[in-house]
Amino acid sequence: MKWDYGECNPLSSLTGSYFNQIKAITTVIDNIVNLSPLTEVGSYSATSLPHPDNFFDAVFTDPPYYDNFPYSDLSDFFYVWFKRTIAHIYPELFTTSITPRSKEIIENLSLLRGMPKEKAIEIKKTYLKTKDFFEKNLKKSFQEIYRVLKPNGIATVVYAHQSTPGWETLINSLLDSGLVVTASWPIHTERKARQRAQSSAALASSIYMIARKMERKETGWLNEVKDEIKGYIYEKLERLWQEGISGADYYIAAIGSSIEIFGKYEKVMDYEGNIIRADKLLDFVRDVVTDYAVRQILHNGIAGELSPLTKFYILWRWTYKEASVPFDDARKLAQSTGIDLAKEWNKGFIKKEKEFIKVLGPQDREEELALMPNAQSLMPELIDVLHHVLILWKEGKRDEMKEVLAETGWGNKDAFYRVAQAISETLPLESKEKKLLDGFLAGKERLITEVKQTTIQRRLFE
Repeated sequence: MKWDYGECNPLSSLTGSYFNQIKAITTVIDNIVNLSPLTEVGSYSATSLPHPDNFFDAVFTDPPYYDNFPYSDLSDFFYVWFKRTIAHIYPELFTTSITPRSKEIIENLSLLRGMPKEKAIEIKKTYLKTKDFFEKNLKKSFQEIYRVLKPNGIATVVYAHQSTPGWETLINSLLDSGLVVTASWPIHTERKARQRAQSSAALASSIYMIARKMERKETGWLNEVKDEIKGYIYEKLERLWQEGISGADYYIAAIGSSIEIFGKYEKVMDYEGNIIRADKLLDFVRDVVTDYAVRQILHNGIAGELSPLTKFYILWRWTYKEASVPFDDARKLAQSTGIDLAKEWNKGFIKKEKEFIKVLGPQDREEELALMPNAQSLMPELIDVLHHVLILWKEGKRDEMKEVLAETGWGNKDAFYRVAQAISETLPLESKEKKLLDGFLAGKERLITEVKQTTIQRRLFE
């Protein structure tokens, strides 16, 4: 980013205006200077706190988000100015030339995207931190929280990472620390209009997990724990749905809820004696949420009629909209709908671009679909037929559109139109695909009648 000046409107009355920004800053300063004299601010390593055992009633932490941010690099901008202005007041905090990095708990190999492989490997040898480094030190931090908390004390952990590896490391670290998650809630903390959210599948919510320092049950058996999670999570999923939580946030909120059950036990085992870790838990939760979400998106009734590819498409639009997503997250979603992503990409609407997966809309496939205008036998998949029909509608080729719907048989099935409606409801207003869908569906009743007539005529001439 290259920001040369602050962009705020001095004449606006909105939150981002100049006067409101100044007011917010002065309010913070006013609150800080009026804090109780018992307040102490310090800078310590989270893995080694200078406090005795059973010291705090509560701990609130917003730990690093795995590989999302290079925190220390971003902090350098502020660090160099603070060093020039307040280092004489807090000399112990500014002993290094730039922000200290050695104890920073992140996984930063993935932050080398776009760098030549040879250079990345060389950098990795010198100072890059791995997933193991992140998980090991995050666990140490949670163990320190457990140590300094009073018995039955409360720890609030805020987390907002959408990748599977990010959640695996957090859950494993929490479970190994001894803390027991007793509640979790998604809270909208991110602006929808921020630049980060415009072209990616960024989360709008953070998950607030409430954990306590308390005794855990010794062993939970996997099948019983699964039944317990399923029974509990369905209630949570219904409530989250009613509250308007959707997409990636919905999956993440479900993970938080599942930990409430899974974390009650010191260990969870299957009947073969294997200890179950976070990866198995996340696979199970994703399957449960996928099944529930498909039925909710389609308003029940037709989920059993749809192919795995159609379910995948619907869930992708609901979860990620039109964003590109890292392969592993896309693979997990595909797996939960019963498809092998590696066997499907670059054949139709699923495209692999380097390490990312993108699901194409009809507007992205015009050339591909134009090459087979009457080859419906090659396009039995509902989504392919829908894309073809939407392009024909856009081009005003109504007769060809009716022929496609009649020949494939989809035009006489209610499921076809309900899927189109469901996809439209998942997309933002500015989406090109949504505009095509809404235009097509506006004349649905008349079209259904005409397709029936076309079907009858085809049978008469066969």
